[in-house]
Amino acid sequence: MKDNELIYGLHAVQALLKSAPQRVQELFLLQGRNDQRLQKIAAAAQQNEIPVQQVSRTKLDELVDEENHQGVVARCTPGENHDEAFLFRMLDNLTEPAFLLILDGVTDPHNLGACMRTAEAAGVHAVIAPKDKSAGLTPVARKVACGAAEVLPFVPVTNLARTLKKLQEAGVWLFGAAGEAKQSVYQSNLTGPIGILMGAEGDGLRRLTQETCDHLMNIPMAGTVSSLNVSVATGVCLFEAVRQRQQKP
Repeated sequence: MKDNELIYGLHAVQALLKSAPQRVQELFLLQGRNDQRLQKIAAAAQQNEIPVQQVSRTKLDELVDEENHQGVVARCTPGENHDEAFLFRMLDNLTEPAFLLILDGVTDPHNLGACMRTAEAAGVHAVIAPKDKSAGLTPVARKVACGAAEVLPFVPVTNLARTLKKLQEAGVWLFGAAGEAKQSVYQSNLTGPIGILMGAEGDGLRRLTQETCDHLMNIPMAGTVSSLNVSVATGVCLFEAVRQRQQKP
């Protein structure tokens, strides 16, 4: 395990300072920038007795390999590792129907970050993905997630098919998004304990994953474009579930 990792971007660092300030070892802020958002981060660091360095833009760029850091980089200890055992302990302790997002082979960290951000906004309890041939929570994914990655559990699993079977045994209904599905997301009952499965960019859900799902659903497309970006499609499906769950007596 790495001794430390870098988290950057205003939202990601703010969320980290709020949820787990004890992880932050050192904060790097852009020299000469004194706007309100950076001042708020500096004040939180001071309150938690975190060392702060004012550094040049060149130094920040070097730290994050030219990614868009927005003037703030935190060096911190790695967060808690969430595994399958954690997932099922969490499910046992829920006081409301499970609401899970399962990503089958999403490889672009930007898409993973966007899905995490949407999932956290929708009230999802955890995001699940295979360990292999999928994007992990890289600094890029964390930055795009705008703080969601610091508060929403991300659970990489060794064998997705096995995890899906165990979820079904635990009473979770699996709804897979697939263009060829005969019913739409708006015709699906998403009010109970559910996992919504989204496939990889371009390829969609793998055959075995589709076959494991209890139901398949599509997003009706009225235009000439045949599919949506996975993060956009995730938003459509998750917030239709939110709408149904809020209306349920």
